[in-house]
Formats: sequence, structure tokens, C-alpha cells
Amino acid sequence: MPLCTALLRTWAPLLGLSLLAGPALAQGTYKIGEINSYKAQPAFLEPYKKGMELAVEQVNASGGIAGRKLQLIVRDDNANPGDAVRAAEELLAREKVDVLMGSFLSHVGLALTDFARQKKVFFLAAEPLTDKIVWESGNRYTFRLRASTYMQVAMLVPEAAALKKKRWAIVYPNYEYGQSAVATFKKLLQQAQPGVEFVAEQATPLGKVDAGSVVQALQDAKPDAIFNVLFAADLAKFVREGNTRGLFQGRGVVSLLSGEPEYLDTLKGETPEGWIVTGYPWYAIQTPAHQAFLDAYQQRFKDYPRAGSIVGYNAILSIAEGLKKTGGSADTEKLIAAFRSLEVNTPFGPITYRAQDHQSTMGAYVGKTALRQGKGVMVDFSYQDGSKFQPSDEEVKKLRKGQ
Repeated sequence: MPLCTALLRTWAPLLGLSLLAGPALAQGTYKIGEINSYKAQPAFLEPYKKGMELAVEQVNASGGIAGRKLQLIVRDDNANPGDAVRAAEELLAREKVDVLMGSFLSHVGLALTDFARQKKVFFLAAEPLTDKIVWESGNRYTFRLRASTYMQVAMLVPEAAALKKKRWAIVYPNYEYGQSAVATFKKLLQQAQPGVEFVAEQATPLGKVDAGSVVQALQDAKPDAIFNVLFAADLAKFVREGNTRGLFQGRGVVSLLSGEPEYLDTLKGETPEGWIVTGYPWYAIQTPAHQAFLDAYQQRFKDYPRAGSIVGYNAILSIAEGLKKTGGSADTEKLIAAFRSLEVNTPFGPITYRAQDHQSTMGAYVGKTALRQGKGVMVDFSYQDGSKFQPSDEEVKKLRKGQ
């Protein structure tokens, strides 16, 4: 069976689109302006781009939306807020895109969130995790797909509290994402375990961790447990140095995102065992929706998906479903109305974009790290539905300041 036909039959029901049987596609396309830190964060964003491409191909093979195809127009923001805003301006002025989408780093995502507010343009923040994107800096034009720092930390805190460790040390990248994650972890763990102490805190420059000095500082504090927010190359350096110096021996470790294959795979035989993590165990998820995605992805790219693949894929599915709900209109106000309470079927199951703060309910997997045949994997994991890890509507209303 030809690949396009296989994808068509597999995914048309999921996308809520009918198979193309009639007139050819109408003239014109929906232009999606995608801005991201491709050169700076390739481990996550190369798979992310593949996920987007797969979804675009499937939507277009299924007849598009209202007879029009999706077109991705991609720009690199150089991991710089100013460059991201300039790219957004160019996409709107020169390329005449219908919507803006993307972002990875939280401070860059915040810049695009503010740009969307100023220019009154629809923006889907796919990956940046800081809570501010949908709360303090939230606005009517911005929606966010990925589970936020609050949501993912809230998924980990019950496991952290169950360790019954009193003295905690913290290490994180010193920018918006890390700061947001740590603030939430402290708040929620203190609520879950009154009397807990934070005895050391290491805030490291993003991408430039001095692992030796960080590990030494944490050891000197003699903590019972560690909360880690480092990722990518910083995580690999921290793990290597921590293993060498015995930092993790006899200590509980709770670590954000470290079960994602983008980061876990690079650790290989150095993977520490028993860390409590959020992640994406693509090799062991037993659901029909995920299996269909996995089969299509592997057939298309001859590679396995990463967490970025899912995020990119779900972002395009969300845009497609939003356009479908408007009846094919890319008008900003109609898209905003469509995205409020928008339901999307994804490889993780159904998600909803909350009307009260524009945050999707996409969840994450929580489990433990283990070493299997020289490779890091997640074990003892379960999917945590993002809808169950949200503050009260009253608290959200206060945070959004009437937005």
C-alpha cells in the first residue's frame, strides 16, 4: 500500500477529516509561521520538525481544511527573544502567514506571547513551559500546548513527598523555565510535606553548567534528596560528574523532563537508576492511538519518535482542528473562539484547550529511570492527565489579572 494511502486511512478518523473524494483541493493554503531555536536545541527540535511535517502531510493527504492545504513556513530564532520577534514580524509582513506557532525556550516564548498581544495575532506556544505564558503574561491571542512547569512539577510532587526526605538540594538552569519550575516545586512540596528544608540551590547558566563545582556544592550541603531541572548537554555533564563523585548514591532524585529520549538517550550507560522523572517512553506505550502514530512516524522517517515529535505533531493537529471548527476561516477572533474548549484527538489521547487560561490538558508520563542493555529507559510509568494538575479557576483568574 502506498505510504500516503496508508497514512490517509490511518489518520483521517483521528483528524476528524473525510477522505478526499470529489473536487480537487481549492486554491490557496493556510500559512503557518513557525519560529523556533532549531540550531540551539537540535535534540528536541529536529524531531519536533519531523512531527510537524508528518501531521501536515496527513492533513493535506486527507483533503486539507475546507479544501485548502496547510503550509509550514519555518524560521530560526537563534534562541534570542529579539530575533524571534523580528522573525514574527517578517512572517506576518512578507509571508502573510495566517497564524504564528512554535517556540522552545521560555524567555523566547514570552517575547512572542507579548508580540501576539501587541499585534493581535493568533499564537500557539507549542513547547515553552513557563507558567507565565498562560497566567501572568497570558493574553487572549496566545494558547499553549505542552504541559506547563506547574503541571509537570505537580505530577512529580506526590512522588517526591512519598520519599519522605527532609533536606532537599535544587539545581536548575538560571532562566525563565528553570526559575518557574523551582518556584512551583518549592511551593507544592512545602504544601505536601510541611517542614521540608531546601539546603542548597545551584542556578547555572543555560548550556554552560560547571558540573564539577555544582556537584561539589550539592555534596557539601549533605541533602537527603535532589530536585533537578537541567536538560540537554547540561544534564549529561551533571550526571557524569555526579556519578563520578557519588552524588546520587543513597539519595532520592526527582528530575523534570529527564525521561524524554532526547535527553535520556544521550546518557547511555551513564543513566542513573531510580530517578523519578517526567518523560516519553515511546517504546512501551500500549494504546491504539499511539501505536498508529508510532507506525506512521517510523515508516515515514525510519527513526523512532522523541518527545519533540509528539509536540510538533500535536501542534499541527491543534491548528488543523481549530481551522476545522471555524469552518475554514483563519480569522484571528474566530480562531480564538474555536480554541477555547477545543478538543483534539492526539497520540496521547484526547486533549482540551481550557477556556479559562488557554492551556491544553496534554499530560505527561511519570516513571523511574533504569538501565537496560546499556541504554536508559523509563520503567514503572503511568500517564498523568494534564486536566488533573491545574490550580483552581479562582486562582487562575487572579493570575491572569482579568485577561
